[in-house]
Amino acid sequence: MIASLGFIMIILFTYLIMSNRLSPIVALITVPIVFAIIAGFASTLGDMMLDGMKQVSSTAALLLFAILYFGVMIDAGLFDPFIRRLLTIVKGDPVKIAMGTAALALAVALDGDGTTTYMITVSALLPLYLKIGMNPLILATIAMLSLSVMSAMTPWGGPATRAIVATGVDPTEFFVPLIPLMVVGAIWVLIVAYFLGKKERKRVGVHVIAIDHIINTGEESVGKPSRIRWWSNLVLTAVVMVILVKGIWPPSVIFIFGFAIALMINFPKNTVQKEIIMKHAGNALIVTALVFAAGVFTGVLSGTGMVTAMSTALISLIPESLGSQLPLIVGITSIAFTFIMSNDAYYFGVLPVLAETAISFGIEPIEIARASVLGQPVHLLSPLVASTFLLVGMISKELGEYQKYAFLWCFLTSVFLIVVAVITGAISV
Repeated sequence: MIASLGFIMIILFTYLIMSNRLSPIVALITVPIVFAIIAGFASTLGDMMLDGMKQVSSTAALLLFAILYFGVMIDAGLFDPFIRRLLTIVKGDPVKIAMGTAALALAVALDGDGTTTYMITVSALLPLYLKIGMNPLILATIAMLSLSVMSAMTPWGGPATRAIVATGVDPTEFFVPLIPLMVVGAIWVLIVAYFLGKKERKRVGVHVIAIDHIINTGEESVGKPSRIRWWSNLVLTAVVMVILVKGIWPPSVIFIFGFAIALMINFPKNTVQKEIIMKHAGNALIVTALVFAAGVFTGVLSGTGMVTAMSTALISLIPESLGSQLPLIVGITSIAFTFIMSNDAYYFGVLPVLAETAISFGIEPIEIARASVLGQPVHLLSPLVASTFLLVGMISKELGEYQKYAFLWCFLTSVFLIVVAVITGAISV
């Protein structure tokens, strides 16, 4: 009975999300509440919800302050010198332009936000693509592949955050084994960029042009950052990353402290600090609310015993001989599942069941969490991803045209990430 209710709840939740009948936040809260009451857990529902929110509180803090931190760094012009230097280096060579696109997108995608990545990368380089006649679809493809590698695996990126919240694993333990995969993935993106650029060089040739536009990703009122302030921001970001990887402090504490220092360095005036916080508060609030809503969903799943019951049902469907291969199976199936399902539906509806099933085969849930993000390159092509519409809109192309062009590269990237994840030990077989 409980297992059946659990499966029905997940199917209904997925339908409501994919059909846009309910927003993810509303669905994450209301659907589990209704099913918990139907299952007879009305008296303990409040405690389940509170327990779930407690479990995700540190992750919510991590996301909130990571978004604010990188927002401050973008406004302060941390990436501006890199962009200007990039434009002077690539000039009119399609190969250099494509590889420069990858380098820029990989760097910007560290903030974990697709909208920011696309806006900065496309705004900086689209005029150059158009000026020498390069195909803008190449720009969009490289930007998307870069985002899929960097954002999918960093704990503050959307997919990784959902995987961490849904399985209740430690963000640092999730992230550190994925660092070699991120490095190799970044190299793969650069190789793809080189190949695409080389093909385009044969088509349009090498142009001698003057770069007559300078891109400023920060606020106009901020102006060009001083050398001391820029180096301070770079050192601060490097220190934050080192402490994060070393696990010296909890990730949420690192970004809380880093955000406070970043504000003091770049915007010492009280009134300006408030403006900067308000500017990024919308995105930060939405993501934080989503995490707490997810806590309600996972709390009810766990408290009612639905996860355990559904896992038991799934175990009977998996041959014993394939049980040890579950992380690999999750990695492969995530390619299809995350394309036809939104991240919210997959990570909050399906992944907890897969993680609980893995435990019965002696596999740690953290491996399932890592495996679940490997299909993100294909997921980003899905019409369920809002930032993808922004991307194709910025290059003035139709989604179908872009999907046709980029699918092979996105699929190959997912396959490549799965293979490397097995080789590096991020997931076991």
